[in-house]
Amino acid sequence: MSARGGPVGERAASSAGRRSDVGPPAVTADERTTLLAFLDYLRAAVVAKVVDVPEPAVRTPGVASGTSLLGTLKHLGHVERFYFLGEPIAQLRRTLRPTGAETVDGLVASYRDAVVRANDAAQGWTDLDAPAPRAAGRGGAPTRRWVLVHMIEETARHAGQLDVLREQLDGATGR
Repeated sequence: MSARGGPVGERAASSAGRRSDVGPPAVTADERTTLLAFLDYLRAAVVAKVVDVPEPAVRTPGVASGTSLLGTLKHLGHVERFYFLGEPIAQLRRTLRPTGAETVDGLVASYRDAVVRANDAAQGWTDLDAPAPRAAGRGGAPTRRWVLVHMIEETARHAGQLDVLREQLDGATGR
């Protein structure tokens, strides 16, 4: 569920390959709720870019680096679980490459599950200055505030990449 009450990533497509371009959430709440609302807004945009793309286009790289719609979604699921749930990532590069056995439906479901679990964890964060659950790195564990802001940045950056990949693929634009 998004912070605005709807399922993450479910929006109706309009005609001519365009989706309704919904603006950012209007939230007048505490800091955590506001940050999660913006993150959910971006998460929904990510899912919307992937859900109706057929095989094999959804996993076909759109740029020389090998970035694909499905690989980016897979990666974001791993990153959600890493930062919010403390689940380790053994090889970051592998999170960007879907296997032949991984499907759109399966990775969308996995991402949505990661989002629900991440939001459940973050709902219990009353002190955003406290250390986040992920393992401490070279500079120690980041704060929960840092994790929320970083995940907004991470998800927004990848959502922008998905915008370009999707438009190159079939002309679809909007969130």
